[in-house]
Amino acid sequence: MAYDYVAYHEVDLEGKKVLMRVDINSPINPQTGELLGFKRIKEHSKSIKVLSDSAVVLIAHQSRPGKKDFTSLRPHAEALSSFLDREVRFSDELFSTSAKRRIEELSPGEVLLLENVRFYSEEVALKNFDFKAFSQTHIVRELSPLFDYFVCDAFSAAHRSQPTLTGFPLVLPSLAGPLLDKEVSVLTKATEDPKKPLVALLGGIKIEDSMKVAKNLLEGGAVDHVLAVGVVGNLFVWASGRKLGRPSEDVIKKEVPEYKKLLGVARDLLKRYPDKIEYPTDFAADAKGERVRVGIDDLPSRYPLYDIEVDTIAHFSNILKEAGTIIANGPAGVFELPEFAMGTHELYRAVNSSRAFKVVGGGETNAVIEALSLTRIDHVSTGGGALVSFLGGEPMPVLDALQESKKLFFPASIPSE
Repeated sequence: MAYDYVAYHEVDLEGKKVLMRVDINSPINPQTGELLGFKRIKEHSKSIKVLSDSAVVLIAHQSRPGKKDFTSLRPHAEALSSFLDREVRFSDELFSTSAKRRIEELSPGEVLLLENVRFYSEEVALKNFDFKAFSQTHIVRELSPLFDYFVCDAFSAAHRSQPTLTGFPLVLPSLAGPLLDKEVSVLTKATEDPKKPLVALLGGIKIEDSMKVAKNLLEGGAVDHVLAVGVVGNLFVWASGRKLGRPSEDVIKKEVPEYKKLLGVARDLLKRYPDKIEYPTDFAADAKGERVRVGIDDLPSRYPLYDIEVDTIAHFSNILKEAGTIIANGPAGVFELPEFAMGTHELYRAVNSSRAFKVVGGGETNAVIEALSLTRIDHVSTGGGALVSFLGGEPMPVLDALQESKKLFFPASIPSE
């Protein structure tokens, strides 16, 4: 669906004090506290540069209580300073008298990062509240009077509803930040106005997520081909009436408690869209450490199916080559093992070389793109769960809250009916 919010570029933010919600949640070495990845920090630094004429105060989270990487954001401030080539100040508090004074004294062009919002119990304890209830939380009431605008740039958290994500839009004029606006614009273009044919390459082990995306894209009529690989592909093969073999079926049963329900969904989709869904016709099995080809007519296999093989790679690569738009999420097999990485690598090389408009996402997918140095991808999404929710047609509370803020604070920009 199209979202009707106000974006950062529609408002003059020069000289304004802006509270900016980002998602710089990053992998951390729990022993040393050292940051191990910088992708989200790097992407958000670009957004901060866009607001360089404003006094910008950042709020963000790192992990959640009980996790070993639930730490302070001080290292994140240092990393942001490096990407921005200027100091990002850090406050180890959220809204103490000292923190408020630092916010009030911040000048345009300066950046201050506040401490991990999940150190404050409201952010993690309150669930299933409406936006109005979140807007009345202590953290929102304490911080909102200090700012002219709230800018949400945290697309990767846009499928969540928490005080610092959906509370501020009801009490402050709120805008979509550069990264969030780009993500929404690109994904809307890819799903609602795609250059045809639209091909969805869905893989990995998160079957439930991929089934949501496949179902929504197929029922919406936008997608022309769904190429199912990885464990997702195995599920469709099983749903087609073929036995995979105990090792591969056990993987699905272990990873997906509601696998019987998803098998039913897959059978229904195959029945309704037989010409649009494609699954592998040959596989690579792990025969005690040796890569062995298994054709679909050779199933069931007593060895686990860890990759796709040459016939499937060639067929799917040809479809990707002729695509007008590609949405890709998830690997084609156990690509972490070198002997079973071929399918994943070859399909994503085919994605990269296609002339289509290409959107990819997901942690494993992004890792493949980086490892293979694929540079012709049009958009690499920062979203994981948020990307799946958007493509799956599920609620996006942050975007809904921004729409509500437009109605409250920008009524003149809403066309009369």
